[in-house]
Amino acid sequence: MSYETFAFETILFEVDSTDHVATITLNRPERLNAFDRTMCDELTRAWRLIKLDDSVNAVVLRAAGERAFSAGLDITKPYGQPDSVWHHEDPGEALSPKWQKMWKPVVCAVQGMCTAGGFYFVNEADVVICSSDATFFDSHVSTGLVSALEPIGLRRRVGLGETLRIALMGNDERVCAETALRIGLVSEVVSPGLLWARAHAIAATIAAKPPSATQGTVKAIWESLDKPYRAALDQGLIYTRLGNSLGKAELAAASGDGDRHAKPEPRIR
Repeated sequence: MSYETFAFETILFEVDSTDHVATITLNRPERLNAFDRTMCDELTRAWRLIKLDDSVNAVVLRAAGERAFSAGLDITKPYGQPDSVWHHEDPGEALSPKWQKMWKPVVCAVQGMCTAGGFYFVNEADVVICSSDATFFDSHVSTGLVSALEPIGLRRRVGLGETLRIALMGNDERVCAETALRIGLVSEVVSPGLLWARAHAIAATIAAKPPSATQGTVKAIWESLDKPYRAALDQGLIYTRLGNSLGKAELAAASGDGDRHAKPEPRIR
């Protein structure tokens, strides 16, 4: 698939056909990579492109600039909600790979500040790493706004207690990289200069696995979050029946393909 005809205004989009990794870069550093309606629409399109491209097996989501990964919704521009409050849309649905039913693993690389709607990206990723200068906080209540949407996804990552503390402390407390690692918000902290390379290395390692296995794993785990324990196990069993034979066939077919046999990487924190 060629992406030359797709011109994006707020993101950069590229595919490394060598290691089967797509990279999305939030590209509004002058606005702290805050998202507007245009970025939401472009990310929806990008997730769909990745979903339909069989040459892509994993994704890196990152952001341009040093100051911020994302400051959330750009409040200087109207988002364009319908007049009726009953038809308002959650921007997170447009930003979400899971809402687009895109089950290819996503590695999110966070640098600088991540606040408010920036958590949408973190909440929807499968692997999250950050640089040592990263900070996380939710500014909603400090500006008189109810923090109700982003914490729902955050609670699945760090639990109720940490989610409530982040949501209620607002601008007065920032979660540093070390704390983010301790509470499970991220799984690895690296120096700023190594962040993008490390994210790509993780994505490439995942992409070297049979895609039916990795995508089935992502789908099964995420969908289990919305189900009771026993129902989740029953559905997971169905997915193993559907995906295992496909994954084994892909592994056998790629047995002579060197880029599908990446060596395990040591995990050093």
